[in-house]
Amino acid sequence: MTDLAALADLITSDAATRGRTISRLGYFCAPFQPPSGPFSDRVIKVYRGAASRAELAKLAQAHEDYVRVLTDCDVPLPETEFHLVELSGKETPVIVQEALPLDSLMRPRMRDDGKQATLDMMQAAGEVIAGFWAKAEGLETRVGFHPSIRNFAIRDGRAIFFDTFPPLIHYNRDEMGKLLLQFSEKRIMRLVGPFLQSTVTGIQDEWYSPPETLVGLVGSACRLRPEYADDYLDWGRGFARSHMAPWAEAAIEGLDGPPQLPGYWTGFRKLLGLQGEPNV
Repeated sequence: MTDLAALADLITSDAATRGRTISRLGYFCAPFQPPSGPFSDRVIKVYRGAASRAELAKLAQAHEDYVRVLTDCDVPLPETEFHLVELSGKETPVIVQEALPLDSLMRPRMRDDGKQATLDMMQAAGEVIAGFWAKAEGLETRVGFHPSIRNFAIRDGRAIFFDTFPPLIHYNRDEMGKLLLQFSEKRIMRLVGPFLQSTVTGIQDEWYSPPETLVGLVGSACRLRPEYADDYLDWGRGFARSHMAPWAEAAIEGLDGPPQLPGYWTGFRKLLGLQGEPNV
């Protein structure tokens, strides 16, 4: 059982004790891994946001259900726990997740490896995407999936998904749009975002669309390695036909050229400092 008091002490400790930040590319938080102690084999993700007890209770239940659904839909996940930890007198969502080797993370490998290796990784990620949507079709609640390149690791040729926040289950479109602002790590987003609520709400739409999740994966690859864009587009169209028949036509339509991020999202990314060179 996780020692929540020890976890709270770790989160509020100095940078040397907390350990290295794994990535600063995330919208919600900057995950870190302690160098020693009981959490040294875990990545800690802290989600700060103003939420009522009822909202936090719903979030905790949604996360539990989402992890279960991902598992039931054959999405490989590292061991993942969700906790409400008291920090500065208020309950704060914290995810404690089994750490994956940094050299297994898909994004840096896609950036550095050769063409065939990157295509093999996309195949592994694509199979997870197709498998998820095939099984999720029968679910009665609204459920989504955000299988971007930066949310996967590759181990022994297998894609492992590790992004479970926000839990894309149970919330309707407007509720999820508010959640995107409520737990944004950047104060400027929480201040400016409400004036752009409809635009922020639109960020999620790709996550609830089977063809668009595949198009999004291919688009990220094309922006990361433009020299292989034609190869990635060919792969995506072939994969849609062979693995995602119900949505193949829509996916292929989105792959007639290198997919681009919506202008509003690239603007947000620049505002938030999340450009992740060269994947902007």
